[in-house]
Amino acid sequence: MPGKNGRTTETVAEADGGKRPVGRPRRVIDLDVVADVAAKLYAEKGYDAVSIESVAEELGLSRATLYRTVRSMDDLHTLLFERSARNVEVEARKLMRKIKGPREALIALIEFQVDASIRMREYAGVYFGIGLPAETYERWRKWASGYERLWTRTVERAIEGGHLRADDPLVATRLILGMVNWVSRWYSSREKYTSESIAQEAVRLIVLPVPGAEVD
Repeated sequence: MPGKNGRTTETVAEADGGKRPVGRPRRVIDLDVVADVAAKLYAEKGYDAVSIESVAEELGLSRATLYRTVRSMDDLHTLLFERSARNVEVEARKLMRKIKGPREALIALIEFQVDASIRMREYAGVYFGIGLPAETYERWRKWASGYERLWTRTVERAIEGGHLRADDPLVATRLILGMVNWVSRWYSSREKYTSESIAQEAVRLIVLPVPGAEVD
């Protein structure tokens, strides 16, 4: 059920499909908090080290209590997908509403995607639809198609404005997304590269310079 500020919450009684016993306090589990904790553990410990038990421990819950709502790693990955997909799309659309120029919009979207790829790198497989249950994978395909359309419109405007050399906006979009999403596979915090420096290099490769402007 939706909680305050649109966050998703579920009570233990709801998860069990039953009624709360009289006199027993209702325990509310915020599913967004569960997803936040799982993402934090993936970032700190790596993909293979995260389990229902470790998430429950971090939340201060017993495994049995969390299990009533999140019964498996498939459920946990579904939560992560829904949270990450929702956040990425909401933030990207907000960015595109704010930035009107086609060149500036493409640059902003590249910078945003590089940063998102780095932030979600420990569970990038979930973001890319890998290993999701069949029902969740179908939702991922629908989401990915809509997000790709957002990118394609931005790329098409950049091509029309003379800021990107390409003939096919869809192919260009997929090539650009493939490049910036792959950052999640090779980025390491131990190296000197930052999200900003990587995005700057990507922009230099992709976006044509403004005529007459000096190139750094």
